[in-house]
Amino acid sequence: MALTEFVPGEIWVQEYPIHYAGCDFNARMSVIRVSETELMLHSPCEIDGGTRAAISDLGDVRYIVAPGSYHYFHIPSAQAAFPEAETYICPGVERKRPDIDFDWILGDRPPDAWEQTLDQVLVRGNKYIWEVAMLHKPTRTLVLVDLIENFTDQSQNVNWLLKLWWKAVFHMWDNPKPAPEYQMGWKDKAAARRSLEKILQWDFDRIVLSHGDLIETSARESARAAWSKPLGEA
Repeated sequence: MALTEFVPGEIWVQEYPIHYAGCDFNARMSVIRVSETELMLHSPCEIDGGTRAAISDLGDVRYIVAPGSYHYFHIPSAQAAFPEAETYICPGVERKRPDIDFDWILGDRPPDAWEQTLDQVLVRGNKYIWEVAMLHKPTRTLVLVDLIENFTDQSQNVNWLLKLWWKAVFHMWDNPKPAPEYQMGWKDKAAARRSLEKILQWDFDRIVLSHGDLIETSARESARAAWSKPLGEA
């Protein structure tokens, strides 16, 4: 699948197929402009020669980010393609994949490398899954991985089993919500609520997410509705 421009000159995305627990669906890498010449690979896909060339045409990849508990699989591929880049990981990835070399573990404060362009929050309070949400300030774009999933009839490469689970069990079809691991694992709703409220205080009007359709309208309202349970509003 090709790299496509989402926000002109600032953010690009590339979808790639996933097979997990019998379900077929797509995931999404984001390429984010951090400065005039520097790029971030956020939740990278497998980087083949064509993808590497397309990204290199946009600028220099300086940062590779594994932003969530399930978004580290292709970090070694990205590191091989862009060996000069620094690697930042979500807490817990270092235990799941101790073989992955990294430069820093992400938290609530953005590192100096991108604090002028990106803000971030470590989403706490769940026993199964962690994630670092980011805001690309110049484009008012919220960048997530699993904190919202948005599968609809327009979503590509989705098989019948995922549709069955998302419609009949999780009631997430055409109804944006956090990934099932989130929904089953809120152990500290007070901590979760603090994290999510920080995100909702940001100024954003679109959402890039890893699974399902991008959210390009009513983004803040969609996020608050998706998080109504841990926010105590359900």
